[in-house]
Amino acid sequence: MNYEENEMILDVLEQQSGPIDRTELFRLSGIEKLDSFNRAVSLLECEGRLVVLKRKQIALPRTAGYVKATIVRQNRWFSFAHSEEPDGEDIFIHASDARNAMPGDIVMLKNLRDSEKGPSGEVERILVKGSRVVTGVIEREKGKKGQAYLQPDHGFAYSLRVVPGGELKSKNGDKVKAAISYNQKEKRVEARVLHIYGRADSARVCADAIIDANGIPFKFTVAVKHEAAVKAAEPITDEEIARRLDLRGEAIFTIDGADAKDLDDAVSVKKTTGGWELGVHIADVSHYVTEGTLLDQAAMDRGTSVYFADRVIPMLPMEISNGCCSLNAGVNKLTFSAILQLDEKGEMMDYRFEKSVINSRVRGVYSEVNAILDGTADDTVKEKYAPVMESIFAGEELAEILKAKAKQRGELEIDTSELRFVLDAQGVCVDVSERERGKAEELIEQFMITANRAAALYAKSALIPFVYRVHEAPEAERLEALSELAVACGFSVGRLKEGVHQTDLGELMEKAKSTKYARLIANQVLRSMAKARYDERPLGHFGLSLQDYCHFTSPIRRYPDTSVHRILTALVSGQSIDEIQRKYSEFAKESAKQSSDRELRAVRAERDAEKCYAAEYMSSHLGEVHPGIVSGITNRGLFVSLANGIEGFVSLTDDEHAFFEFDGTASTRDRRSGASYSIGDNVVIQVAGASVPTGTIDFTFAKTNTGSDES
Repeated sequence: MNYEENEMILDVLEQQSGPIDRTELFRLSGIEKLDSFNRAVSLLECEGRLVVLKRKQIALPRTAGYVKATIVRQNRWFSFAHSEEPDGEDIFIHASDARNAMPGDIVMLKNLRDSEKGPSGEVERILVKGSRVVTGVIEREKGKKGQAYLQPDHGFAYSLRVVPGGELKSKNGDKVKAAISYNQKEKRVEARVLHIYGRADSARVCADAIIDANGIPFKFTVAVKHEAAVKAAEPITDEEIARRLDLRGEAIFTIDGADAKDLDDAVSVKKTTGGWELGVHIADVSHYVTEGTLLDQAAMDRGTSVYFADRVIPMLPMEISNGCCSLNAGVNKLTFSAILQLDEKGEMMDYRFEKSVINSRVRGVYSEVNAILDGTADDTVKEKYAPVMESIFAGEELAEILKAKAKQRGELEIDTSELRFVLDAQGVCVDVSERERGKAEELIEQFMITANRAAALYAKSALIPFVYRVHEAPEAERLEALSELAVACGFSVGRLKEGVHQTDLGELMEKAKSTKYARLIANQVLRSMAKARYDERPLGHFGLSLQDYCHFTSPIRRYPDTSVHRILTALVSGQSIDEIQRKYSEFAKESAKQSSDRELRAVRAERDAEKCYAAEYMSSHLGEVHPGIVSGITNRGLFVSLANGIEGFVSLTDDEHAFFEFDGTASTRDRRSGASYSIGDNVVIQVAGASVPTGTIDFTFAKTNTGSDES
């Protein structure tokens, strides 16, 4: 199907205020052949991008009063579908109007109206069926032959009956994978167990199910592993070294976490008469993972490495990621180097990209480099880093300049603390804390951002197809929500509207920094922004306040970086611009879309698994009392964060003697007693419950905590 023909039809429909006759649409579209037009209309109708009405009328869904949506929640009596329109409303659908649609289905809704349940509608048809395979927990009725039910992890707010004989050998409390189907005779959704993962009260078992549910491949085929082993065994020949910039004599080093095995970036820093020379040397993955190979196909399908508390699901086989491409110290390694010239103020004066060979002097560790920089390193550490000590201190000075420059241009510094999980020998979570960031982490971050920016500038100036990392400006509706919250917290918000500059958001966070609303405002600023993604167009990066940006520095674990390396390799090797455009235009589009989708999949899986590990940890601390801070408020209750970064929920609807009213922003107040809670309040909670399968943690207020009495 011709992409241009689809767009020609949609362009005509965009100009219409209502439905248009099919024959007239064909004439206005400019499509020459009727069969091509009909095929395009059929495809667009199947995708839900247009609707075909009675009397051969065609319109865009919104013009005809239809909405494309996804079923997100369902119980026995009704469902909710989330609209794909910009406002993204949830639409109520009575069971009699659902046409057997299930959670995950993409549907076309009609007869939209306001009702006591909010926006309501009916399923006109199912456009795309969601997965009919789900994960969940088995619940069995008492007795040896008790009926088995499945409580799905997502979407269904009720248990599904397991068909007789479809239980396998599942027991009460088992985490399973099951196929679901609609029983027309019984008028209900039923389940059949396909696989038993293990006990649902184990976070490790739940992580297995999360990986499966998200369709993340965790095993490489024999053919891919063989191809990786052959590539990894290839020696670095003298001929290959002769073709490259030889940097083996330079004071180059890596800095990573102590447990990292895939070291894909190394750095070198020199002071010059006019400023600095920064070298960012990245593993030359594109030398080993070549276009069209099974290895390349597997990497693109995965899109990214996925990180869990107990494992890493790598994008590339270990022979590549931890072997030939890992920049281990004392070994010749093939790299792709960005050599950047910066002046005394950190302005980039020049850059060049070269295929290179390095021999890292030191395998650096963040904690050790931080000890050097803060003056607490012992003699053993000082001796280890002696070959690169000058570069480390030069790097510290340059990183401070780059960080100050980033703040000046408006880069948003939003603290998104990550949790660190410690597991015992059995894989059970025994400790949780927030990851700490020191100067060494900030140093590497600033250097990688600088190299990524240079790569994007290089590609854009050469007018070649490319994969950019983009982050668009906040939409007006989200800024309005942020503005309302900021006003409720007592902050002035004169410039929080469409066209907002990064510095305006930065100023708001700075005002909140020393108040109890600091985390709330930072989180709301983060939610107000669009999700960063990949695109073949240089749309800019709002969060970093950069016009041009890409991901160049992590090709071992991100396919977009591998794509960038492949395209830049063609440029530095002397291929013509015309040839690069012919060869990589479609590849850049495909890589950008696939990489964005795979990133979202990985983030979703990592987040869900983290919740399970946090719940597992808290399940061994039931009844304990801890101080916490109110981090969020809904009309049902409060979210409370503990010192270790774990968040739980305190319900305010369980007390029949209380009647809390949420103001919609930052506070809730009991109309009867006058007790109130606001974002940032210090409270004392007791751990009441933790569900590993759902990743939820329940708190209650300790008896010493009564809230703020304002009566």
